[in-house]
Amino acid sequence: MPMANRDRKIAGVLRDSSKEVNVEIDKLNSIVLRVFFFGAFLLLVLAVLEKGLNLVGGSLPLLNALPNQVLQWAVVLLVFVMALLLRQIREELKKG
Repeated sequence: MPMANRDRKIAGVLRDSSKEVNVEIDKLNSIVLRVFFFGAFLLLVLAVLEKGLNLVGGSLPLLNALPNQVLQWAVVLLVFVMALLLRQIREELKKG
């Protein structure tokens, strides 16, 4: 009988720690989503600004890429954002 109580306590501790890990993963996921989305938006602004400057004969000194390349980088980040959001939606649907 004492073994069964110990096993239940261990199982309870494991459940509690897995809930804490899930909460930390959710926080990390939220931070990554925000950073990637902000990064994609920043790259979009840089691409539009670079294209506008290219039209008048100028260029951004900090950017050594074509505007369409910068736009492609922004799209790659947005694809990751969409994948992470779809993962969150799938997990919420599994819970509910």
